[in-house]
Amino acid sequence: MKKDSREYSLKRDLKTRHLSMIALGGSIGTGLFVASGSAISTAGPGGGLIAYIAIGVMVYFLMTSLGEMATYMPVSGSFSTYTKKFVDPALGFAMGWNYWFNWAITIAVDVSTAALVLQFWFPHVPNWIFSLGALSLVFLINFLSVKSYGETEYWLSLVKIITVIVFLVVGFLTILGIMGGGHAIGLRNFTYKQAPFVGGLPAILNVFVVAGFSFQGTELVGVTAGESATPEKSVPTAIKQVFWRILLFYILSIFVIACIIPYTSPDLLGSSAKDIAISPFTLVFKRVGLASAASVMNAVILTAVLSSANSGMYASTRMLMAMGQDGDAPRIFGKVNQRGIPLPALLVTTLVGLATFLTSIFGQRVYIFLVAASGLTGFIAWVGIAISHYRFRRAYVAQGKDLNALEYKAKWFPFGPIMAFAMCILVIVGQNIKAFTHLDWYQILITYMSVPLFFGLFFYYKFKHHTKLIPLKEVDLTTTRVTGKERVDK
Repeated sequence: MKKDSREYSLKRDLKTRHLSMIALGGSIGTGLFVASGSAISTAGPGGGLIAYIAIGVMVYFLMTSLGEMATYMPVSGSFSTYTKKFVDPALGFAMGWNYWFNWAITIAVDVSTAALVLQFWFPHVPNWIFSLGALSLVFLINFLSVKSYGETEYWLSLVKIITVIVFLVVGFLTILGIMGGGHAIGLRNFTYKQAPFVGGLPAILNVFVVAGFSFQGTELVGVTAGESATPEKSVPTAIKQVFWRILLFYILSIFVIACIIPYTSPDLLGSSAKDIAISPFTLVFKRVGLASAASVMNAVILTAVLSSANSGMYASTRMLMAMGQDGDAPRIFGKVNQRGIPLPALLVTTLVGLATFLTSIFGQRVYIFLVAASGLTGFIAWVGIAISHYRFRRAYVAQGKDLNALEYKAKWFPFGPIMAFAMCILVIVGQNIKAFTHLDWYQILITYMSVPLFFGLFFYYKFKHHTKLIPLKEVDLTTTRVTGKERVDK
């Protein structure tokens, strides 16, 4: 008799090296390789550095908050499950659908971007062929096994990391005058004209938005905890390694770019993959005589885009599976096949990604609407992490549990989650202040559309099921589903 697919469970095949690279690779992409230049152009070298350091510290607190919960309760539903258990089931429902929607739309954006990147070499091939090829490849990787996803992400992330390290070495040698013409540049571009701070505090706040988008993807480590072989070891290790590496990569890269290219240069205005020719990385490599710099960086950005699509497919599939198992989505999406793959969730996520991509060809207005609707969902997820951790720790203490028993304990509680919550709200509100000052209702709608959509989901569930904020002493800290089975915490 054939085994019912509902009896199968996820495979714990992700190792520490996979989790570290997934979290690290999730935040190194076009935000660093291309858009980092616009941060320097907007706020100057000093303002750009301050903004990235501030957002980096916020992300550190978010990751430690997530790490504490993920080691205690390693589930693929991650912060959707945590908000449901520790705060309010309505909030968990809204968080889950918000995050799934975010990544499902991002997959479509990434495969469209992959086509743009490939047209750098093959300008006469239609975009849609490359996009379908990229979507098919990402589907296949996630269809095979969780290990194939982890391995692919490991190697794609490694390419990006090696690129950043080479860039930093070349950059510092150029600043010192050892490479790139033999003349030491030093720090003169830091004091050029209005530098180091250009535009004051409003410009720095503007760069918070760019920096926030650049760091998104780090929360993937919480989703992967449910398929980690040793979450109690892998998650804390990944978080400790990843934060410092990300911060160093971003801060040092921006420092190098700011030293070599003055903030007034129009070459810093690129913000997407189509601007590869004026990417700060491309310009620095060209300066030292690498004639094929644009091609090399184009190849690196292709790996970054495929990595983002690959992670998006994984994250959205696992979130939909967790919601299916919890009853927040049709039960069929909670089913897992014998290879540990939630196939129904994978198929419907791929179809949504495909449908969204097709709207970019046949209905540009619909496509812009969908992308705008997913714009702030990543920040909303971060707000959910901060709230969940604050409630989790307070419930843990209220129920008389020993904090020393936690396998990983986030530092600086409650400052960490409160500071992360406040900064996330600041970034969300500051997305498009100009639209409010000019009362441009169309821009306000496009920019902030994901906020009313989130609250719509929240209040729909709340009114339907009459949920309330869970009292601290009633928060369920004893059991959790881990790969389809119950675990009772001692």
